[in-house]
Amino acid sequence: MLKRRIIPCLDIKNGRTVKGINFLNIRDAGDPVELAKRYVEEGADELVFLDITATEEKRDTLVELVERIASKINIPFTVGGGINSVNDVARMLNAGADKVSINSSAVQSPELITEIANRFGSQSVVVAIDTKKTNTEWKVFVRGGKTETALTTVEWAKKAVALGAGEILLTSMNNDGTKEGFALEITEEVSKAVNVPIIASGGAGSKEDFKSLFTKTTATGGLAASIFHYGEIPISKLKEYLRTNKIPVRCN
Repeated sequence: MLKRRIIPCLDIKNGRTVKGINFLNIRDAGDPVELAKRYVEEGADELVFLDITATEEKRDTLVELVERIASKINIPFTVGGGINSVNDVARMLNAGADKVSINSSAVQSPELITEIANRFGSQSVVVAIDTKKTNTEWKVFVRGGKTETALTTVEWAKKAVALGAGEILLTSMNNDGTKEGFALEITEEVSKAVNVPIIASGGAGSKEDFKSLFTKTTATGGLAASIFHYGEIPISKLKEYLRTNKIPVRCN
């Protein structure tokens, strides 16, 4: 069985790590370089960096900050936000990223997924999906969760993988920042629909939430932010808890 991954996320705004609830009420969470170093020491399996306002502000991702973080860590590093071309991907990989995450640009130009996969390999392209349940359907949102699209989440995930995505980062906007648990139903629907690893994001508030994620869905990764940033759940303690519950995780 694949070992489950514990993945902290650095949401970046103006060079600082921030966190909100349901994509709103953003507050400061610390220096991203120092947090990244701490997560490596605690045993994080991977690290995700999302420049959350790059797309809305129509600017490039913060390359210099990516370089600084990459120089301090030795775990897989995914970077997203404001990546709109193969050249943008090349800049991020040259700055030290191992993978890139694309969201709005993938919806706007699906062929970009294939272009990245063809040039750098499917393993380097993560398609991030911000999803929200509106009425009875889970729909895809773009521009930092501000704009609803006509896409349904499962169908978009299937298309993204068919185009070359090597991984899906699925964030439930309904659950984001609530600490009430992951969106298990849609996570499992997407997991069953595609044959690539799924990272679940949004709603982690306790060790039990990760246990539920890994026992009730086939997601291979659990991503969280505030519970790690503010020291509520040390990653080493979380992994110890999961091992005790017979969930395979990597050793620290």
